[in-house]
Amino acid sequence: MNQLLPRIKDVFNRLNGGNLDLLQSIYAPDVEFEDPVRRLHGLSELTDYYRRLYEGVTSCRFDFDQTIEQGNQAVLTWVMHVEHARFRRGEIITLAGASHLRFDARIDYHRDYFDMGEFLYERIPVLSAVIRHIKQRL
Repeated sequence: MNQLLPRIKDVFNRLNGGNLDLLQSIYAPDVEFEDPVRRLHGLSELTDYYRRLYEGVTSCRFDFDQTIEQGNQAVLTWVMHVEHARFRRGEIITLAGASHLRFDARIDYHRDYFDMGEFLYERIPVLSAVIRHIKQRL
């Protein structure tokens, strides 16, 4: 296993709004990042994005399930457990996903795959009822 992969897992389980400087230990300055919400270029944009994501986060932890590695890339499957001070206060929200990473000494490409509906839309009262109705009809 590439020595970067255990460090990536460790950083994501220690990361919070107060230590975003950890990102520079795993990401290349010109990193390309994508998820269902954003497409970003560069460590500065990525750090700003994480800064906004971690606003109000009380706790966040990842259980990494499988790591599939080939050459200079890997896919990590994970379950995120996050608690937010303003969104469903007191509830730990879980979300399954996967990350595709390309790397040399640090990550130069990172794409996250997860169901944004499961994570957010199905937890908003009016939208959740609409989504449940649609799913029942399918």
